[in-house]
Amino acid sequence: MPLVPTREIMDAAITSGYGQGAFNVLHLETIEGLVRGAELAGLPLILQISENCVNYHGALEPIAAATLEAARLASVPIAVHLDHAESEQLAMAAIDYGFGSVMYDGATLEYRDNVAATRRVADYAHAHGVYLEAELGEVGGKDGAHAPGVLTDPQEAAAFVAETTVDALAVAVGSSHAMTERSAALNLRRIEELRLALAVPLVLHGSSGVADDVLVQGIAAGMRKINVSTHLNGFFTRAVREYLAEHPETVDSRKYLAAGREALIPEVARLLTMFQRVS
Repeated sequence: MPLVPTREIMDAAITSGYGQGAFNVLHLETIEGLVRGAELAGLPLILQISENCVNYHGALEPIAAATLEAARLASVPIAVHLDHAESEQLAMAAIDYGFGSVMYDGATLEYRDNVAATRRVADYAHAHGVYLEAELGEVGGKDGAHAPGVLTDPQEAAAFVAETTVDALAVAVGSSHAMTERSAALNLRRIEELRLALAVPLVLHGSSGVADDVLVQGIAAGMRKINVSTHLNGFFTRAVREYLAEHPETVDSRKYLAAGREALIPEVARLLTMFQRVS
């Protein structure tokens, strides 16, 4: 199955009413584990490369090349997405490099500046047939914005989408980035209000902090793209720790990284399957 456009995967989720998993890449071993998990489930996946990931690797091209090639070789539909790009230049570079979608994150800007910058990236993305996601206000865990009880306003969100022409919108509905405990409470009523107010799919960031049953309820209420990173990172890291504890003499990093990679596979398959069962 060749690399597919993000729009193709998201349109299927919208039509069928399920949640589409979008999982973050850190390095080659996570790419391999995520793809193998999607293949085990027999379901599509969006692989996400964040701006932080690009900075870790020192440049976009090496990690992008590996991710795109893994997608091309996969036996299930895989799209590649740039996540949380605060740089317009990076977003446009990813579009030029062949990504199926980008998320431009102007959430720290003043509203009018966010609209203007997001519209510039949207125009560039659409001219190249690329799907654009944006964020209105910050999802919790990033510089303290969207503290508990602060939610995306449906009317403001509708105006933002109309002015920017984005294809998907990340909204604040109770989740928070980088949570290691799955205790976040989603505001299901606000999700339903946003779904009714917007003609574009809703994206849930910070899904790692949301328990399975609450994620299912959120998808049923209208969330369509479900971003997961920290939760899966935990599976990888615990497996590495366990391997090193059991084999303290190991010096070949492939051995413990392989343990982390293998730990991702069943959990990726489980999450993707759970998200699709909601429809």
